[in-house]
Amino acid sequence: MAKRKKQRVREKGKIRLSQYFQNLEKGQKVAIKPEASIPFHAPMRLRGKVGIVEGKRGKSYIVKVKAGNKMKTLILKPIHLIKVS
Repeated sequence: MAKRKKQRVREKGKIRLSQYFQNLEKGQKVAIKPEASIPFHAPMRLRGKVGIVEGKRGKSYIVKVKAGNKMKTLILKPIHLIKVS
């Protein structure tokens, strides 16, 4: 079983609300970076992958990521997503 990654000392404390409530557009590229203080419901092997936002479901976003030879669909909260230009 993989160990859970700890937060760095400077990142501990409150989460950034601007990142928690960020708005993403359909077709926008995002990188997956799990926030350690909030549960991350996706395989850790997808950490750091770049995907495309397909839509929104509730407060979460549907992201398509290429894993190996297949496209995977993930439903993630915006706190775990970082915009990529």
